[in-house]
Amino acid sequence: MARKPRRTPSPPRALRKRGGEKRAPTSPKSNEKFSSAALYRLMAWLSPAYPVGAFSYSSGIEWAVEAGDIASAKSLQDWLSVTLRHGAGFCDAVFFVHAHKAAEDSDKNALRTAAELAAAFASSKERHLETAAQGRAFIEATRAAWPCDAVEHLLADWDGPVAYPVAVAVASAGHGVAVESALRAYLQAVAANMISAGVRLVPLGQTDGLRVLAALEAVIQETATRALQTPLDEAASATFRADIASMKHETQYTRLFRS
Repeated sequence: MARKPRRTPSPPRALRKRGGEKRAPTSPKSNEKFSSAALYRLMAWLSPAYPVGAFSYSSGIEWAVEAGDIASAKSLQDWLSVTLRHGAGFCDAVFFVHAHKAAEDSDKNALRTAAELAAAFASSKERHLETAAQGRAFIEATRAAWPCDAVEHLLADWDGPVAYPVAVAVASAGHGVAVESALRAYLQAVAANMISAGVRLVPLGQTDGLRVLAALEAVIQETATRALQTPLDEAASATFRADIASMKHETQYTRLFRS
């Protein structure tokens, strides 16, 4: 039986830039020396062993594999590259930057706005479950082991679901982890988790998975750099195929993952 042609989520033809608008503010602490304590906490929070349940989510990759969109290391790399540059990866990075800045400045209104938009931006029921469940689990684990005022303020000022990037960003700000380092580590962890799902589903070897992760290094750096300069109201996604994959997964007959 002939395999269906591979499709990847299509990026926009051009990225819009609005003249005269303020660029996203950068953290005044962004140039501070990265302390050993900050590095230790960041590595712990974004470790595969941190109890957020990331291993149970595939971000729609499970359906993309069944549909034939992802069938090799190369097609997995292509899919993730577009998702990180023009889809949920980029949007979450923008939310991360603005949540970090708001928490650092103790700006309640800005923090509520970032948290609300991050939760509302989920493109499907399962995508919302994925980000909200991981965000909630991250908050609970971090409050137990590394409590800080910033996380408590978030919970006091926002009673809605906390998206995963917002949870990590606020904890990072509360513990003095510079936004640039925290964001890049967050994107790497998200990419690594999606690669892990692809390795299990296609299936691929561990070495292939590492090659994909290495190839995404430049993509992650580019995405982080753009996100640091993007106003909150310019967060946008154009990865329609990835959104469809997440929606189709809800009714997929055989599933290993929750999304």
